[in-house]
Amino acid sequence: MKTFLRRLASLTWGLLLYSLGIALTLNAQIGYAPWDTFHVGLANTLQISIGTSSIGVGLVIMTITILLKEKVGLGSIMNMFAIGLFLDVILLVLPRATSLVSGILMLVAGLLVISFATYFYIASGFGAGPRDSLMVALTRKSGLPIGLCRVVIEGLALFCGWRLGGMVGLGTILSALLAGVFVQFTFQLLRFDATGVQHETLLDTFYYLKELRSPRRN
Repeated sequence: MKTFLRRLASLTWGLLLYSLGIALTLNAQIGYAPWDTFHVGLANTLQISIGTSSIGVGLVIMTITILLKEKVGLGSIMNMFAIGLFLDVILLVLPRATSLVSGILMLVAGLLVISFATYFYIASGFGAGPRDSLMVALTRKSGLPIGLCRVVIEGLALFCGWRLGGMVGLGTILSALLAGVFVQFTFQLLRFDATGVQHETLLDTFYYLKELRSPRRN
């Protein structure tokens, strides 16, 4: 049980950090990452909060991935709701950049925070988030390289977000260039091999908790 609680704490901490990282990149005000461009554009169009937009998009994507028979874990569900909720709260108190230099520094800090968040989130072993699950599902169905599927999905999100009024700029380019580099740096720094993590499905977690609650038999 202690191990499960440690993993759950790692997942929750990772999602909180992820939300902080996203908030930093948004308030840098120099251009958003592809998915954030879509979330902000949709939020502005529907007159809802960015967090609500993120949750709504996550629900739609999760439904698609389930229909594509991709496995869903506790981390997938928590990712969908927690990031949106945390994000709305953080954006209420986090100041915005007031210059290009402060914006660049804020964006870089956000990407670095996201890279550490990714470590805690993946290390928990509770499954991938909706957007990553969609990428994996399309890769399985199409037979195309996972990198190409990611480019297509994020390119579509970026285009739709831009058409809806999401901010595209220097920050968008920096996010595309640095996000992967920072994640790789963080994983190497922490000596973490993401491929060695065995993720459990939501059903696995359910049976585990059910077993804990069941009376022991002699």
